[in-house]
Amino acid sequence: MTRRLRVAVVGYGSGGQATALALARDGHEVEIFERVPQPGPVGAGFLLQPTGLQALWRLGLLGDVCALGAPVSRLYGETPQGRAVMDMRYAALDTRLCGIGMQRGALFALLHAAIARETGIQLHAGCAIVESDCDGGRLRDDQGGWHGPFDVVAVADGSASTLRGAITEMRIDKPYPWGALWCLLPEGEWPWRDELRQRYLRARQMAGVLPVGRMPGAPSRKLSFFWSLPAADFEAWRNAGREAWLKTLEGLWPQAREHLGEAFDVGVLARAAYRDAIPRRWWRGRAVLVGDAAHAMSPQLGQGVNMALVDALALATRLREASSIAGAFDAYQNERSAHLAAYHRYSRWLTPLFQSNRDNLAALRDLAFLPAGRLPLARGHMLRVLAGIQHGWWGRFPLDAAFVDALAEQALDAAAPVAHM
Repeated sequence: MTRRLRVAVVGYGSGGQATALALARDGHEVEIFERVPQPGPVGAGFLLQPTGLQALWRLGLLGDVCALGAPVSRLYGETPQGRAVMDMRYAALDTRLCGIGMQRGALFALLHAAIARETGIQLHAGCAIVESDCDGGRLRDDQGGWHGPFDVVAVADGSASTLRGAITEMRIDKPYPWGALWCLLPEGEWPWRDELRQRYLRARQMAGVLPVGRMPGAPSRKLSFFWSLPAADFEAWRNAGREAWLKTLEGLWPQAREHLGEAFDVGVLARAAYRDAIPRRWWRGRAVLVGDAAHAMSPQLGQGVNMALVDALALATRLREASSIAGAFDAYQNERSAHLAAYHRYSRWLTPLFQSNRDNLAALRDLAFLPAGRLPLARGHMLRVLAGIQHGWWGRFPLDAAFVDALAEQALDAAAPVAHM
């Protein structure tokens, strides 16, 4: 499609930002609508996988991401007795690959700065969209004002989207019973600088740390710390008090408790909740779903931000190549649904193994997960799922050779100053 489109993007998370940037780079006129008056990131940190990193490479941001983030070579989980449950290394898939742990604020800042440099993007902050006319391409805000018409309305308003109901019915749309508490900590003397480290007591308790690098302009590097918790138990956790939780943490993971220190303020721990959302279709008329609005899932596979970034580039590509908007949306839905086909199922299957009260399942996990991951066929499949490149059940999401080489070079440069600390 060669004509210049007028595009609305609803939501200013990673998926919305990347969508706006990719479409503006293709010459389209883009307006972003965000309900928060002063937009900013929500959440502590995440692990960017090769799929998401490739999308950022195509947006020209890989070097900045690697400079701010923390290269992660390994995912390791164990029991309180130190018995390994999971040990997955990117090098077993490709020695040039890695993940990049990153603060949400850092990625937000990079995308926000890139958007500010684009002359074809207008951000309407503090403008909450409450209604979408999908066929007419118009949007109504909470003050009664209408915006548009737009040729394309990209709905990227998150896992609890208020607009997707106008586009589609849902196959699944429900919150997970388990969530998490999280915070950012100074990297300091914590020993795990290039891996995601987790510890489990059956599936009832889980804690973890992930190196997430630094913010733009900040010298200090951070870790993201998280603690698994049933959503219904948050008030009980808070009422039990600081010492009760620290004692529980010490029983699960004495080393983590030691590194938190005696002055640790549990008040810095924030809540995170998760949702499983699968729509029956991804578009209607001029409106199309992007990111968690289209495919929210448990964070066990760590794919939320990565899949949203891939969505953004895929939508831009399909609009560039198709002869009609409907044709572009249809191709986009087919492409992204095929990539995501296995991820929703794996997420639903794996979550009870790590966050549930099902002790028998957790015992089976402790016995079988690591040996299964060492079988030749299973290991390759598990590593592809980890990296985000499993495409459906049997295919493989393509990674550009130039990107893989760039990642290897830039992640190595980023790791060098801290490799032996």
